[in-house]
Amino acid sequence: MRSNRRPIEDRPLLWLAPLFLLLGVLYLYPMLDVVRLSFTDAGDAGAPVHTTLASYRAVFGSPEFGGMVRVTAIFVTASIIGQLVFGMLIAVLVCEGERRRLPGAAVVRAIVLVGWVLPGVVIGIIWKLLLDESGSGILAYVASMLGVREPAFLSAPVPALVWVTVANIWRGTAFSMILQYAGMKTVPPELYEAATVDGAGALQRFRHVTLPSLRGILLVNLVLITIATLNTFDMVLPLTGGGPGRATEVVALYVYHLVFSEFQLGRGAAVAVMLMAVGLALSACYARIMPREPAA
Repeated sequence: MRSNRRPIEDRPLLWLAPLFLLLGVLYLYPMLDVVRLSFTDAGDAGAPVHTTLASYRAVFGSPEFGGMVRVTAIFVTASIIGQLVFGMLIAVLVCEGERRRLPGAAVVRAIVLVGWVLPGVVIGIIWKLLLDESGSGILAYVASMLGVREPAFLSAPVPALVWVTVANIWRGTAFSMILQYAGMKTVPPELYEAATVDGAGALQRFRHVTLPSLRGILLVNLVLITIATLNTFDMVLPLTGGGPGRATEVVALYVYHLVFSEFQLGRGAAVAVMLMAVGLALSACYARIMPREPAA
């Protein structure tokens, strides 16, 4: 007897149902619960909870909110510029080294990747050891040999923010290098040969051939590293803890302190919702600029 059942390939919702269930339980429900919590005045456990906009009013009215936004803007902007520029520079050098068959190109790629594969907490600890201002700090020891006494790496607001940003650039440069290196390998060599025949120098070939060919990849790179930098707190926490004072307290770390240090669950959820909204907007931009496969 012939079965009337359709094959599972013709019923995509059936075999996608476990995935939707998993996403709903692990992602959608927590997101909706954070949104719900942001519209309450939840604080210490056991205290009565009321539905209100007090958490948002408290966040926008707090004196530290403006400073946190300014610090985050500086941190994110400088990190993005640094990662794009250094990622591009390393990718160009590696491609040029491979073109000239110079030894060590693979070693350079491996060294750069170290900063990307290490967990953020480990990177924070490494940079903490480098920047420790006591006698055990590596850079402090080098500075003392050069005659610099009591260097201020992490104990002053401006140097602390600079070094946290430098550490994040070091961490994220490898990702930018990978994307841009992959993009450069897709550029047809004939374009460079034609530009050379026309008398274009190295900078002109980079400006008129490489950059236009990488426009799409650079946009994707920009969106992805913006999302990653906005969500950074695992590296900052062991490195400075947001200090001195609140000089290096970025938005993700601000949420962490509100929830786990001050136990202001409603306020923490309100800031988390704002961060989530920015992340979703950037994700929508990423989805929009990604090339779509032609329909069969």
